[in-house]
Parts: sequence; structure tokens; C-alpha cells
Amino acid sequence: MISVPKTYTPILAVDDDAGLLLSVKASLMSAGMPEPAVVSDSRQAMDLIRQHRFQLVLIDLIMPHIDGISLLKQIKNESPDTECMIITAVDEVSNAVQAMKYGAYDYLIKPLQTEKLLISVKNALEKYELRQNLNLYERSQTFDSLAHPDVFADIVARDAAMARVFHQAEAYGYNDYSLLITGETGVGKGVLAAAIHRLSRRADGPFIAVSMPSFSKTLFEDEVFGHAKGAFTGAASDKKGFFEEAQGGTLFLDEIGEMAEDMQRKLLRVIQEKELYRVGSTQARPLDVRIVSATNRDIQEEVNNGNFRQDLIYRLKVCHIHIPPLRERKKDIIPLARHFLAVHAQITGKKVHTVSPEASQLLLRYAFPGNVRELENIIAAGLLAETGPSLSANAITDLIQMDQSVAAGQEGIIPLAQLEKIHIQRVLDYTENNRTQAAVILGISLRTLQRKLKEYEKNSS
Repeated sequence: MISVPKTYTPILAVDDDAGLLLSVKASLMSAGMPEPAVVSDSRQAMDLIRQHRFQLVLIDLIMPHIDGISLLKQIKNESPDTECMIITAVDEVSNAVQAMKYGAYDYLIKPLQTEKLLISVKNALEKYELRQNLNLYERSQTFDSLAHPDVFADIVARDAAMARVFHQAEAYGYNDYSLLITGETGVGKGVLAAAIHRLSRRADGPFIAVSMPSFSKTLFEDEVFGHAKGAFTGAASDKKGFFEEAQGGTLFLDEIGEMAEDMQRKLLRVIQEKELYRVGSTQARPLDVRIVSATNRDIQEEVNNGNFRQDLIYRLKVCHIHIPPLRERKKDIIPLARHFLAVHAQITGKKVHTVSPEASQLLLRYAFPGNVRELENIIAAGLLAETGPSLSANAITDLIQMDQSVAAGQEGIIPLAQLEKIHIQRVLDYTENNRTQAAVILGISLRTLQRKLKEYEKNSS
């Protein structure tokens, strides 16, 4: 069986089951999608792909002559931009991982559920279009060429490396694909995630940010999925979890690399099924949530070491943005320093308005292992020590703790936790140990400040 519409179609379905091909064809057309081309002999698929340049190919996993994985490899070798989806009657993680490894966009389990088929096809076609748009963006990577510069107005950036990040954010923003943001601690992954939400079609919906390391195994399900009344002692009423709180919007999962394996498995199921069960409930609740996640780890290395599920990362990393560390964005350092100086001068009421040339040179030679967050701490702490009208090198030298090798342009060595402790102590000295006022200046809760002080006291004893 072979059928190709007279007008262009972006979709090809390959399956030795003619009945399934007709079913797929009917499902797509009844939903208003283009009539797909169909072929039941896998040996004819590559010739059709060469002739018609399909955007999406649906491939049965087990077929005579050429099996699904072999055909997938051939397609990706000759036409890497073509999106592919594997259809299989065997629901095994190994099949899914293998399919994703060779470039499949998704895999669907027989018998096909029409709604899931339509959603996956729609998303795959959008991803193909997105890839083409990204190729156009590669030609113009300046701040002036951004389509929505107002979305990034609160992010201080001047370096061309961040212009590229912003363009990627614009390209990925409007779609609903899961997005993974990577980068070292303190580069601003959460800030970018919020900007991507503002760019999306979900901008009017909620943006819920969740720090994954903050959950124990026992709290994870309750906080993320919610619970039903009476699910356990103390559950006096129904409770929505973060997924439901984010319904119609974006759920930002920060530091996903910290999740335990059991938590990963439960998260995978919800992402795959697009539904959840509250703890203690048998009622499935449909979800309409976009997931943006972030990690400061090399997530592929975590997978290789057995610490993170390969099938989950495929689901979370449909799109990917990497934010370069501050040491690779030299043009951002001084604008950020001036921005933080203005912010903290207003908070403290100190009349310090500029960063001196000597302090600027000191900052430009530093490696910032703690990135933007560390720079803010340095500026805030230096401001408290400054007695003149501009932030001097003397005010920040002790915070940077540079030696001759650093002055020569090599990386400095100061743990971010140590810098944070120094800054907190300076703020406490400035407020004459008024913890409430210090917490306001630091931008943290009094409870958080008290916890940190207890930790410092415990570590010093």
C-alpha cells in the first residue's frame, strides 16, 4: 500500500499494518490536519522522503524488511531536520531510550490514542518550523534584532553571548515544548525561565517556580501532585500541588539534577500521560502545563553515571538553552556592577553612585566562580564598606581575594558560600546586628537569615 496526496503534505506514515495507516490518516484529517502520505513497505520510505521532503515521519518499530530503528537512522543520516516518531506495540523503556538516542522526537504506544497522536503530531510539526526559524536567527544575533526586547528589559546584558541566548529564548518561547536551561550556579537560569514564560502563549497564566532540592521523598508527591482529603493524618481538605497551581501556565523545575530516582520516575509518568493523581485519590486530573527545567550539572554525565533517567531527560530537553558563565561574558560585568550598585545604594541609603575605574579593572580580571550572584554579593558588601562617593578597589579587594595568578587573568578561587558569609556579616555589622533590617537589605526572609547564622555557628564549633 502506498498513497501520496497530490498537494504537498508534511507528514508520512510508515507501517506494515494497512489498517493502522488508514486509521492514522482518518484521525489526522478529521482533526483538520493535512492528509498524510502512507506506505506499508518500509523499503519504499526513503525514496518517498527524498522526493517529497517531509517534515514528520511516523515509523512503526517492528516491520519486515527494514525495522523502525534502522529506518530512523537512515532518515536522520540523510535528512537530520526531519522529525520522526516511533510507534510501538511494546511499551518498554529500552525501546524509548533507543528511539530517542537516534533522534526520534517522540514514541507512541499502540493502540494509538487519537488525542495523544494529534498532540504529538502538532508539536512535532511546530518543532520542525521552530528549527527552521532558528536557522534564520543564526544570521542575526544582536540585541537590536530582537523581536520582543521589552521582555528582557529587566535582564542586564550587553555581551553578544547573551544576545544569542535571548534570540533562542524568543525562538523557543511561543511554543509549548519542554525546555531545559543549563548553566553554572548563579548565571540567572530562573530569570531567563520567567522571561520565556512572558514570551509564551501562556503569559497570562501562572508561572510557578519550584526548587527540586527542597523536597524530601515524603514531601515530593504531596507538594508537587497535591493530596485528597483524608489521604493521611492531617489532610483535612483537598490540596492542589504545584502542577495544578501551574495549570494553563508554566512550571519551572529548578535544579532537576538533585532529584532522587523515585521522584524522577513519578515525574516522568505525569509528563508522559499529561495527567496526575493526587495522593490518596483515584481520579485522574488532566494537565495543561508547560515544563521549563534547569540544572547546573552536566546532565548527560549524570545519566551516564546512573544518577538520572535517560528517558526523563529526553522528555525535559526537547529544547535546550545554555547560559554561559559570567567570565565568558566580559561585556556584562561592568553594566551588572553598576546595576547592582544602584539597587543596593537605594536599599541602604548610601550615596555611592559610580564604580571607580580601578574597581572596574579589578572586576574585569576576576573569574567569578559564583557568576552574577557572586558579583551582586561583592557589590553589595563593598558598598557597605565604602566611605567615598564611588565604589573603590579598596572596598572590594578583600572580597575578591585575588593573588598574582588571578591578576594575570587566571581564575580566582573563593567559594560562593564563603563570599555569602562575608557579605551577611558585613550587613549585620552595618545594621548593628539588627537581623530584621539585615534580612531586608539581603533580600531574604528573617527565617532564612537565622537558619544561615545557625549553620555558620555550627560549622565553626
